[in-house]
Amino acid sequence: MTAPTPRTPTTPYGPLIETRLRVVTWNLWWRLGNWNSRAGPIVRTLRDLDPDLVCLQEVWQEGDRNQGRLACRAPGNAARLRGRSYRGWDDQGVAVLSGWPLAEVERRAIPSPVGVQHRTVALRTVIEGPRGAILLATTHLVPYPPRSADRKQQVRALVEFLAEPKRQPPITVLCGDFNAAPGSDEIRLLTGLRPPAVAGWTFLDAWETAGDDSPGYTMVKTNPNSAPLLLPNLRWDDIFVRWPSAPGGIGPPLHAEVAGTDATDGVVPSDHYAVCADLRY
Repeated sequence: MTAPTPRTPTTPYGPLIETRLRVVTWNLWWRLGNWNSRAGPIVRTLRDLDPDLVCLQEVWQEGDRNQGRLACRAPGNAARLRGRSYRGWDDQGVAVLSGWPLAEVERRAIPSPVGVQHRTVALRTVIEGPRGAILLATTHLVPYPPRSADRKQQVRALVEFLAEPKRQPPITVLCGDFNAAPGSDEIRLLTGLRPPAVAGWTFLDAWETAGDDSPGYTMVKTNPNSAPLLLPNLRWDDIFVRWPSAPGGIGPPLHAEVAGTDATDGVVPSDHYAVCADLRY
């Protein structure tokens, strides 16, 4: 039997795991625009990406009807995905869809500024994957460019929630619409460019780690759904993976792409593009 490769300063994680986990995050633009026409392209995009885990924001809810559940039940997805959704405000919220059992699901209200309709929630789940448990969380931070100070407060509350003394799997993935650019103070709290919100809780940005050489914009001026906002091209949607990695290099992104960029019969699925990342798992 060959002896395992030791962990050394030049091989800090030992032999690297080569299997992958695919994660998608996407803001679905609630029921704005021509939402009935957008439903089909959203489902087809998710089916074509074939993810293991999905985080959704601006998920609409009407009585017992929920956009996350409808995506799970759609042809091509029904055999693979199960989901949990939670409202942020009265008729919209965030959702997690998983091809594997959701062992733990916890919702937490994140502090929102007074007078802002958008109430922020975070959804923390522990998923029993085939090669070990995964902590997957999603959120949708308060919008509007001038709200950076509020988003910093929300990021601190979010990381404190994730870091609570409870089950901590070897891989932690945080996804969402952060309404903030990569160089903003609120994102720098996550990526180690500022002292972290909680000691030891620093994340790799999937796009910076494994994207191509493009900016990876998820809000673009050429998208007819987001053009009326009169904003520059922006990367507001992110997949973060906690660093450092577990033995075997579990977690770090190997590939990242944007998706949902193409129109179907003249319809772009959302005002945001999706982000898809393959992680070592």
